[in-house]
Amino acid sequence: MTSLDFLGPRLPSPLQEVRDERFERHGVRLLLKRDDLIHPELIGNKWRKLAPNLTAAAGRPIVTFGGAYSNHLRATAAAGRLLGLSTIGVVRGQELADRPLNPSLARCVADGMRLHFADRAAYRAKAEPATRAALLRAAGATHAYVVPEGGSNAPAVRGCRALGAELRDAADVVAVACGTGGTLAGLAAGLGPVQRALGVPVLKGGFLAADVRRLQERAFGGPRGTWALEERFHCGGYGRTTPELHAFADDFEERHGLGVERLYVAKMLYALTALVEEGAFARGTAVAAVITGAPFAG
Repeated sequence: MTSLDFLGPRLPSPLQEVRDERFERHGVRLLLKRDDLIHPELIGNKWRKLAPNLTAAAGRPIVTFGGAYSNHLRATAAAGRLLGLSTIGVVRGQELADRPLNPSLARCVADGMRLHFADRAAYRAKAEPATRAALLRAAGATHAYVVPEGGSNAPAVRGCRALGAELRDAADVVAVACGTGGTLAGLAAGLGPVQRALGVPVLKGGFLAADVRRLQERAFGGPRGTWALEERFHCGGYGRTTPELHAFADDFEERHGLGVERLYVAKMLYALTALVEEGAFARGTAVAAVITGAPFAG
């Protein structure tokens, strides 16, 4: 139990089986792990990753990082409002400072987050100690508790281990969309010895495997669980979509009555459907898809 239980998280999150003939004709069962139902504002893996960091912050202001449409920034801002904590968001793209805020950043401000815009060169180098210190000084956050971009650090990875534990013996393969790799690192650690986790990166670049290994080393002292990445379904990179992806998501929504978030969840579900058609899963396999977020309502 954490000090955030008064917010009423729905844990463990529901697991529901859906009927989809694209899976059934290959003898594969599809289950949806509804982490989108954990909390109306701290949705999905955002709860699992933020909760241990919010507890560790112990009432200090929180500073974190993200792009202009970052789900992580929105969740951190919402957590600050719910808990009465000051939050600061360092946003990639200095040129954005002179433009009207998009709906995502406007929501952050409405929830009390103070935004600091950083040029892209400095943002890319934010992991370097000198650059990180300069960014924190410029943002007025030198004494704040720092949560990395995407919320992926050792406490977050340990928090996501509970996701795997909730799915023990429930599926053979558990799939999750990946941004920074923290959810996959924790999920794999929590699964049973004969289960495997499958990450679907939403960014291109081929760097995520090393990041997942590094996160597990920091969180657990070494590798944990069986996991792999399927890197063909990023649709061009973060924030990128295609007409085919939107058509797939629209169809999935109509089939199953589930709103499908486009930048993460749709890519993961699209990947699973393609893999089933390719015969990647043996007949009798149960596949659980982690629904890590919901469509943004504006």
